[in-house]
This record gives sequence, structure tokens and C-alpha cells, in this order.
Amino acid sequence: MAYSPPPGQQYQPAYQQYQPYPPARPTNGLAVAALVCGIAAFVTGITFIPAIICGHLARREIRRTGEQGDGMAIAGLVCGYVGGILSIAIILVVGLLAARAASTVTNVQLLPDFSTSAVPVAPGTPVLPTLAIVPAGGAPLPAAASPSH
Repeated sequence: MAYSPPPGQQYQPAYQQYQPYPPARPTNGLAVAALVCGIAAFVTGITFIPAIICGHLARREIRRTGEQGDGMAIAGLVCGYVGGILSIAIILVVGLLAARAASTVTNVQLLPDFSTSAVPVAPGTPVLPTLAIVPAGGAPLPAAASPSH
């Protein structure tokens, strides 16, 4: 036999229904982009710029809208700044090494070589001097074989 409530009363369930969880706040897309670009800055070297820009924009939007993702925005900013410092340092080191290598090459002097040629030259024919590469303060390097006339 089924139970029915007495006349004049409503049927109430034996348990109370719980309120559903509040909907999760959305995560800010710029914060995600800042984190991805910040991590990629260690591989590509140039994405530190969008990481810093997106991180600052994301933090401003998160304060205004109450979205989630402030930690990701901060992590993207930190990775972006560190990646930028490393990229600039690498560029400076490479530039200094290139300048040092260029200064070593500029110490080479080109001197004319007026030594006698093994090839007989007809009288009256102008003889053009060949250039011998001489390191600064050193003996001349052997000259390359000149083509025969």
C-alpha cells in the first residue's frame, strides 16, 4: 500500500536538496596567452614581448572582471621578463664575440709582393704586383699559385 499524506498536508521529501555548486569563474584568455608566450620565450627568444604585454593586460582585466588566472598572468610576466633578459644577454655576448673576431681579422695587413715571378714576362709588359697576406707582426703567409698566362 502506498503512503499518502494526511488530508490538508503536502508531501515533503525526507531529505533536503542541496544547492548546486556555483558556476566556476572563467579563466582569462590573456593570462593563458601570457603564460604560453612566457614559456615559449626560452625556446624562441622573441615571444617575451607578447608575454609581457598579455600579462599586464590580463592582470588589468582580472581586477576589473573578477575572472580567474591571476597566477598564470604573473607567471607569464615573470617568464617573459626572465626570457627577455636572457635573450638580450645572449645577443650582447654574440655581438661582443663577433666584434672581437672582427678586430682579429682587421689586424691582417695586405702587402704587395714584388718578388720575381717564375713565369717569364716579355719586355715592356707591365707587371702587376700580387698581394701577400701578412699577419700583424709575423712572416708572410705562402702565396697562392698564380694562374699561368
